[in-house]
Parts: sequence; C-alpha cells; structure tokens
Amino acid sequence: MQEISLAEVSRLVGQEVGTSEWITVDQKIINLFADATHDHQFIHVDPERAAAESPFGGTIAHGFLTLSLLSVMNFSVMPKIREQTMGINYGFDRVRFMSPFKTGSRVRGRFVLLDCRFRAASMLVTTCEVTVEIENENKPALTANWIAIVQFDPKDRP
Repeated sequence: MQEISLAEVSRLVGQEVGTSEWITVDQKIINLFADATHDHQFIHVDPERAAAESPFGGTIAHGFLTLSLLSVMNFSVMPKIREQTMGINYGFDRVRFMSPFKTGSRVRGRFVLLDCRFRAASMLVTTCEVTVEIENENKPALTANWIAIVQFDPKDRP
C-alpha cells in the first residue's frame, strides 16, 4: 500500500488511486449478511426457490452487502496518509445498484479520487468515485461517490 503525506493528497484528484483484489461472494457470506440485517428475502437465501421463481437463475447478493464490501476494498487500495489519526465515513452521494450478481461471483472496487478539501483545522474531506465491477460482466454492480473525513493533528496541516 502506498503511503503519502497530507500535502500530496491533492495531486491524486482526478486519478484512479487503485483497484482492489477480487472478492468471491459465496452463499455463506450472503447468509451471514442476511442474518445480520434480518433480510432473508428468498432471492438471497433460498437457492432452489430463487432458481425456480426469480429471473436470476439462482440467489443473488444483497445490494447493501455489495455496499458494505467497499470498506475492505478501500482499505486494500487507498494510500495511507502519514498524518492521519482516524478515518470517518461521512456518507455517500449518488449510490446506484446497477446490476445484481449471482452467488459465487467475484467483485472488486475501482476508486477514483474526485475531490479533497480541508475543513476545519484538523479534517480533510475526500470524495471518491467507486465502481464495483463484476468479473466477466460489462455492467458494474454498484457506483457511488463516497465521502470520507481524514482526521489529523492540526499541527500537521500543510
């Protein structure tokens, strides 16, 4: 993982900062997510019924499971900022679930830094365009603009 300084972050605006490794989303992961969120819709957790009654031919991952995988994808590709003391999720703009994907598919995240700006004495707000790609598919599973806050000691501000 690349390490950069606060002063260097702005140079990455407009650039792809990384693409994560592929993650296989199997039925076990989907079932665990269903248990955690109480979303046991048959299209996610019942392979036989989903094959017989859905247009997908089997179970599919939850859209919110896909969204939740952004954390692990992000940690694997985003540059480490030396002065950072903490990272905070601020939210998302324009989250779109573009295409469902079948259980057993592999997905990965592609991150482009759209913007960064200092806020207050000890915060840098970053916005990344994130695309979750499905292996061997043209249409992505998800697109979103992810806003995060990089917290740092004010004495480290460039």
